Amino acid sequence: MDLSNLKPAKGSVKSNNKRVGRGEGSGKGGTSTRGHKGAKSRSGYSKKIGFEGGQMPLQRRVPKFGFSNRNRVAYQGVNLDTLQRLVDEGKVEDTVDVNVLVENGIAGKNELVKILGRGELKAKLKISVHKFSASAKEAIEAAGGEVDTL
Repeated sequence: MDLSNLKPAKGSVKSNNKRVGRGEGSGKGGTSTRGHKGAKSRSGYSKKIGFEGGQMPLQRRVPKFGFSNRNRVAYQGVNLDTLQRLVDEGKVEDTVDVNVLVENGIAGKNELVKILGRGELKAKLKISVHKFSASAKEAIEAAGGEVDTL
């Protein structure tokens, strides 16, 4: 064995690609299998996302409507019955804050939390979150609890 008869290990070389643009004698010269003219034959061509061959793309054909307020502040709503369930399961003793809700998977750690008034609260809780609905505030205070807005 010498340098003239070395070959790569069997299965290690996978490439059996056609080498285009290497002269007329290769049979793949000239247009290099791209055909004649047009965008697809040119270097730098890449089809844009949503391009439909010059037809008006779907994204531009469909009518647009509505409005998105970029200044909207979104709150994660938590109802009183959810808080009562946490108390019943023994996951909450007397205080509820954002960290407690995050630990129990009710709110995300970067979310603003608003307590809403659905359900009934029997436990006396000190709740400190970002916002309260009027009915929730009333129900918490009626149960002997305390409301603290962050």
